[in-house]
Order: sequence, then C-alpha cells, then structure tokens
Amino acid sequence: MRSAESSSPIGHDGPRRGHDGPHLDHDGWLLGYAPMDRLHEEFLALVHALAQAPEHAVAAALDALALNARAHFGAEDQWMAASAFPARACHIDEHAAVMRSIEGVQRRVARADFGAARPLADALLQWFPGHADYLDSALAHWLCKQRLGGAPIVLRRRIEPFVAPAAG
Repeated sequence: MRSAESSSPIGHDGPRRGHDGPHLDHDGWLLGYAPMDRLHEEFLALVHALAQAPEHAVAAALDALALNARAHFGAEDQWMAASAFPARACHIDEHAAVMRSIEGVQRRVARADFGAARPLADALLQWFPGHADYLDSALAHWLCKQRLGGAPIVLRRRIEPFVAPAAG
C-alpha cells in the first residue's frame, strides 16, 4: 500500500508523458448531467494547469486544484447522499482516496518538493477517465433518471478521439 506522501499517488508508478488522458479540446468526458459536466470541466482545467505549471507556480496551482477537488467531490457526495445513490460508498471512498493523495502532495510541495506535483497531475489524468466512465456516469444516469425521468443524452461536437482509424 502506498502512503499518501509517496511519489506515486493514486497507485501510479511514475509520470507518463503522451498518454491519452482526458483533454479539454474534445467533449468525450461529458456525461449528460450539466452540473457534473461543469465540475469536470473545471477540474480538468486545473489538473492541466498543474501539469504545465512552472516551478514557481506549482504551489498555487496545486492549492487551486485541491480547493476545486474538495468542492467537486463534496457536490457529488452530496448528490449521492440526497438521492440515495446505491453505489455511493465506493464512490465516496474513491473521492476520499484522491483527496488524501492531493493533500499528501501538498505537504511535499510545502517542503519545496515541487517535483511531486507533476506526477500527481499525470496520475489524475490517468485516473479520471475510468472514474468518469464507471462511477460518475452511473451517478449521472441515476440523477437524470430521478430528476428528469430518463437517461442522460450527450451530443458530441468532436468524436475523433473516440473513433478508431479505418484499417487500410
């Protein structure tokens, strides 16, 4: 088991460059529940900002991400509790684990270990697609069904990242 202050948060084995994490230039991460989609857009923008922050801006970028993640996860946790979402325990536990990782890296950055921040951003970009695809999409579906009477509908503007190139 990894400690919250390890250099490999969220079970990540080190920085990965050139991965296909969620990007802001397409809308493949949209789930069809607008309040959640807005939270995700803000979260991803802050993760990307942390990944690209120069050393002198790392602490501020990480603090902004931590503040956003607390609010983001808190909103989702509240939606799950208020709507009696059946799978809320594991979802809430995952949010708590990610916050422990963020807070562990904040402690390291406070000791001037700025190199811990970029692996965190990389790990979050690796973690987020699976979290959104499985846990958040189920919650979005549940909330839409309860509040709107049907499944969420997502219209995508750009689908290139999700379409395999034709064999040729």
